[in-house]
Amino acid sequence: MTTLKSKLQADLNAAIKERDELRSSTLRLTLTAITKEEVAGTVKRELSDDEITKVITREAKKRREAAEAFAQGGRAEQAERERAEGEVLAVYLPKQLTDEELREIVVQAVEEARAAGAEGPRAMGQVMKIVNPEVAGQAEGGRVAALVKQVLAAG
Repeated sequence: MTTLKSKLQADLNAAIKERDELRSSTLRLTLTAITKEEVAGTVKRELSDDEITKVITREAKKRREAAEAFAQGGRAEQAERERAEGEVLAVYLPKQLTDEELREIVVQAVEEARAAGAEGPRAMGQVMKIVNPEVAGQAEGGRVAALVKQVLAAG
């Protein structure tokens, strides 16, 4: 078992012993998503820590989106529950980049792409290829893409 998965399992056991319903249900759902990912496909396999981090990121994004939907629907209590579950998952994710740190990486990537001959909005793909490996797991794709478009448009 990978170190991240075993940490999730140990934290789940601790949450159950402490009767922490929020943490235990959130970790149960996350471990279920990990197991589902492991048995998907034709052969069962064990996920690496990086793959588990991607699953946790996906689960956290679901919580954020659900919280927004509940809030827009006037269901504040459910929205708060989803936000709290997202905070539980955030503990297991790498620290997110600040807007300034992300902007610095994107500006540098845009300069790199321009040096390679890419100009204007068509350079988006090349810039994203440079940025994505650097920010993997530390910034959401939509946030990165929006900033890249903004910097390219600013020119």
